[in-house]
Amino acid sequence: MTEFPSFDEIRELLDEIAEEVPEAFYRELHGGIILIPEEKKHRESNGSGNLYIMGEYHRNVMGRKILIYYGSFKKMYPKASIGILRKKLKDTLLHEFTHHIESLAGERGLEKKDEEKMKKYRQRKTKKEDLR
Repeated sequence: MTEFPSFDEIRELLDEIAEEVPEAFYRELHGGIILIPEEKKHRESNGSGNLYIMGEYHRNVMGRKILIYYGSFKKMYPKASIGILRKKLKDTLLHEFTHHIESLAGERGLEKKDEEKMKKYRQRKTKKEDLR
């Protein structure tokens, strides 16, 4: 069994991925990309606790930033190869950049898709609870 990469190893990998993102995407991303050591469960995670937040886009009076949760990746992909982790990190980072770009343009397309996914999650959760 391979050990999950350290926080510093994931930070280096995330930095490599971030360097691949076009410079224009960083416009007004004042807070940059921050790797958070902890895991973060979604507030609506069901009893199995399997709904982790991998990344978040934040916009407030202090500016705009992207958070990536190291602990969530460690929980969700404990045995993943570095190649799989790179893909998952890249997918998450690009997802959050999409939120950023849409926010700059006054769009909410990805937000609406995320809300639809949560609606489906709630429906599955309700069905499971009805079966008990």
